[in-house]
Amino acid sequence: MLRRWHLAVLALLAVTALACEGGAGAADPEPTRNRTTAPTAGATGYPASMAALGDSITAGVGSCLAYLACSRNSWAAGDGGDVDSHYRRILAMNSKIKGHVHNFAEPGAEADALAGQAARAVDAKVSYVTVLIGANDACAGSAGGMTSVAKFRDEVDRGLARLKKGLPKARILVVSVPDLYRLWQVGRDDDEVVRVWNSRGICPSMLADPRSTADSAERRRRAVRDRIDAYDGELRAACEAYGSRCRWDDGAVHDVRFSIGLLNTFDFFHPNLKGQNELADVTFPGTFDW
Repeated sequence: MLRRWHLAVLALLAVTALACEGGAGAADPEPTRNRTTAPTAGATGYPASMAALGDSITAGVGSCLAYLACSRNSWAAGDGGDVDSHYRRILAMNSKIKGHVHNFAEPGAEADALAGQAARAVDAKVSYVTVLIGANDACAGSAGGMTSVAKFRDEVDRGLARLKKGLPKARILVVSVPDLYRLWQVGRDDDEVVRVWNSRGICPSMLADPRSTADSAERRRRAVRDRIDAYDGELRAACEAYGSRCRWDDGAVHDVRFSIGLLNTFDFFHPNLKGQNELADVTFPGTFDW
């Protein structure tokens, strides 16, 4: 969920991430065959290829042993042995998906990055796409710097339109934005959490001065909370407008009751491995009959 002003640091660390993960942080965690011949859904109805779009949550930032992207632990596309991701759950039901998984999520991505990621999913010719976007649009330097609701919807529509045009038969899962107000509530009384938030400057629109009881601080936090609620409303509406091939998570991610135990200790913001598994649990469709 890092803003673009963190991207330079993350880019510098990318090489280290590859060494740390043995290449698992790359977009394609397993070798794939020619993308022009990628398989379509198998007879079971479970997809035989997939792509994950979004930001640092889906990129798995902080879910390994370093503060880096760690796609092997992604709730959506992770192929690591410790995460029960969508990919691994589908693999258990349809072996044709093996190696045909792509994680195009980018740390720092906002809604305006969605169309570009969607284009990569189209090029990969996948049959299932997950979308988790919006936290960075809310995590601005101030409440006034958040992406407007109208612009957010425009960018989401643009990304989904790219998927619909290029992958008309693919199943699309759009999930809600995490409840950052809840995150502030559970972390504000923990000395170590507050120290890390302050030292790293994590999501200042919500988490700056986390112990302040001033009216201005509470108004700022409520503004972020309300903006995320509005984003979720637009995500739901955009998915409905997409048609029968899009499924909304019905607010499942937003409703996760975050605890400190679901967060990594590098920033107490991104999900740790346990948190990634929780996201997989609440979002996995179970069936692919849409």
